[in-house]
Amino acid sequence: MLAPDPSRTEQLPVGVQGNSVRYRPQRRGAAAAILGSRTEIVRYKGKMPDFPKSLLDRAAKVRLLLMDCDGVLSDGTVFFLPASDGSVAETKGFDCHDGIALRWIRDVNIDTGIISGRGGLAVRVRANSLDMRYLVEDRTDKLASFEEVLEDAGLEHSQVAYVGDDITDLPLLRRAGLAVGPSNARPEVKEISHWVTPSAGGHGAVRDVIELILKAQGHWDGILARYSD
Repeated sequence: MLAPDPSRTEQLPVGVQGNSVRYRPQRRGAAAAILGSRTEIVRYKGKMPDFPKSLLDRAAKVRLLLMDCDGVLSDGTVFFLPASDGSVAETKGFDCHDGIALRWIRDVNIDTGIISGRGGLAVRVRANSLDMRYLVEDRTDKLASFEEVLEDAGLEHSQVAYVGDDITDLPLLRRAGLAVGPSNARPEVKEISHWVTPSAGGHGAVRDVIELILKAQGHWDGILARYSD
C-alpha cells in the first residue's frame, strides 16, 4: 500500500516494489482543489508553441506530475554493461534539461513521481536525486498504482498530469486531467492526449511539460529571473 503510516506524517513513500514501501523525509506544499474536465485534444510538432487557453486551463490545475520512465524520462534504450566477474548491470540515460526542470517544479510545491512496469537502480537513483515523491516500479497494473498514488496524495484526477508513451499508459492518460504524450509516443497515445510535446522522451519531453505547467501557473517569469544576471 502507498498510504504512509499516520505516526510518520512527515515521511512519504519514494519507492514501491510489490508491497514494500520506502520512506524518506519530504516537504509538503499546499494543494489547491481545482477541478476540471476533458474537453479537447491538442497536438503540436516542431518548436515550443504558444499554448491555447484550454490547455493552459488544464495545466493550471496540476498539483502532481506523474510519468512513465522508459520512453518518457528516458528514450527507452536499456544498456546492459558486462562486468569482469560475468555479471551484467542494467542502466539507462536521462536528459539534463528534464532534470533541472524537475527541480524547478518541486520548488513551486508540485510533486512528481514515476509509475513504471520496470525499475532498477538507475531509476531509483534518478528519482531520489530529483526529490520525487513517488516511485512505483515493477508493477504491471499501472492503473491500480495510479489510483493508489492519487488516494495517498489526496488529489482529484483533474489535478494530476500524466506523461506516457505506450499503450500500457492509455488507462492512466484517459483519467488524468492533463494527458501528455511525447513526440515518440505510439499513435494510440497521441490520439487521446491533450498535448503531444515537441521533444521526444529522454530528450526534453518532460521539460516541455514542466514549462507548460509553470507558464500556466504564473511561475515561469520567476524561474527566468533566477538567471537574469
